[in-house]
Amino acid sequence: MKKAVILLSGGLDSATCLAIAIDLGFSPYALSFRYGQRHEFEINSAKAVSKSIGVKEHVILDIDLRAFGGSALTDDIEVPKDRDQANIKNEIPITYVPARNTIFLSFGLAYAETLEANDIFIGVNALDYSGYPDCRPEYIASFQHLANLATKTGVEGESPINIHTPLIDLTKSDIIKTGLGLDIDYGLTHSCYDPDQNGYSCGHCDACQLRLRGFKIAGLSDPLKYSD
Repeated sequence: MKKAVILLSGGLDSATCLAIAIDLGFSPYALSFRYGQRHEFEINSAKAVSKSIGVKEHVILDIDLRAFGGSALTDDIEVPKDRDQANIKNEIPITYVPARNTIFLSFGLAYAETLEANDIFIGVNALDYSGYPDCRPEYIASFQHLANLATKTGVEGESPINIHTPLIDLTKSDIIKTGLGLDIDYGLTHSCYDPDQNGYSCGHCDACQLRLRGFKIAGLSDPLKYSD
């Protein structure tokens, strides 16, 4: 089996991406980040998903993006709630973490090189998402080009480095249906930006709204507990 690095946040999208990679025949090596986010719940979810699906290895890296701040996820900035869903994609929200996917993909690239793996999976989505610039297809294509210019594997290897984005053109409801078809337990995942002290989702941030809307359109109930 070919090795692949899977960026696993613990959220719905990354869990689905992991399941797809396994279904495609890859041996998965999961990579998660404790980057100074507001809470630990998504890391716990990443551990649970990784264990439930049987990844080959799960690495959790500590990097402190709170040192820079600039985001409601890494700074003492209020998380926006109840934004108009029609406008969610039309502006870059304060929950955007500067250069986060570039940082994560860079670490994923280093991990892949040490594994002698040419494949990296990331669960970015360009349809039902929160307007982040580093979730767009043109960004992924640019990073893949960089990866093949800037690494020993890319220059000397027999196969190029590939950044896989299997969710890029799917709606949230389609992602959910895909994951359920691959036996993902979404009750193990965590999406909320601002959960309560028990880990219950707020139901009002962008991530919760997109998730709840996806389940509703799919005609399903979200297995997570919500504080409201």
